[in-house]
Amino acid sequence: MSRTAAAAATMTLALVSLSGVAMAQTPAPAAVQAPQPAAAATRASYDRADALSRSVFWSQEQQINPMDPVAGVKTAQALRELGQFDQAAETAQGVLTVQPANVEAMLEVGRAHIARGQAFYGIAALEQARAAAPRDWRPLSLLGVAYQQVRRPDDAKAAWTEALRLSPDNPDVLTNAAIARMGEGDAPSAEILLRRAAAQPGATLKVRQNLALSLGLQGKTAEAEQILRRDLPPEVADRNLRWLAERTAAASAAAAVPVAETAGSARTWSSVQGG
Repeated sequence: MSRTAAAAATMTLALVSLSGVAMAQTPAPAAVQAPQPAAAATRASYDRADALSRSVFWSQEQQINPMDPVAGVKTAQALRELGQFDQAAETAQGVLTVQPANVEAMLEVGRAHIARGQAFYGIAALEQARAAAPRDWRPLSLLGVAYQQVRRPDDAKAAWTEALRLSPDNPDVLTNAAIARMGEGDAPSAEILLRRAAAQPGATLKVRQNLALSLGLQGKTAEAEQILRRDLPPEVADRNLRWLAERTAAASAAAAVPVAETAGSARTWSSVQGG
């Protein structure tokens, strides 16, 4: 072998050797880790967040694990509170595809359909929840609302009566029954139920605002104003009082307020009470 050939061979071996060293020293790419569900403490903290924040967080949790029923139910709840009722119903129904016996998902299906004004489509899920959890007052309370919406008042009253047997003086059940009474034009009966509800330790702002509504519709404006100004910012209270004044003036101008108009009043109130 000539010196030139030998030198070329030596250089080739050196380059191959260096290439091997370089390849050996190149770090392997790091494995991409799949996103993991949030820790239990983080998930619990979002129960105190606003609806928009909860919808974003729980949607992400559901994307990470589509089989997570808790994430599905909480996503549906947040969407419903944001007014996205169709999407909320669809999300809750999806949870039932994964877990057909999930009572919380059944309840959320019912709530979403009630909220979008199509309670008929939520009754089956709520009746299933009642059968699955016979000692739980919530399916009965929601069934009362659903039955009332589809013009089955006797079934609604029976459901609320049973709910109160399971949970006496429950403010949510009493409020639902009272709103139905107002929808029928019976504000005095609604007032009685709402006073019972407002006296309970678990009474919420919604209970007190509906009590103010029942009082205002009867012309008991002074007491209604006291309740409103205790619970609401001045501008919101003023707006609600103006609305009540318009309703009572319209009632005074007519011999009787049609039932359909009174029912509309109860629905409109929820949009102006600010709570």
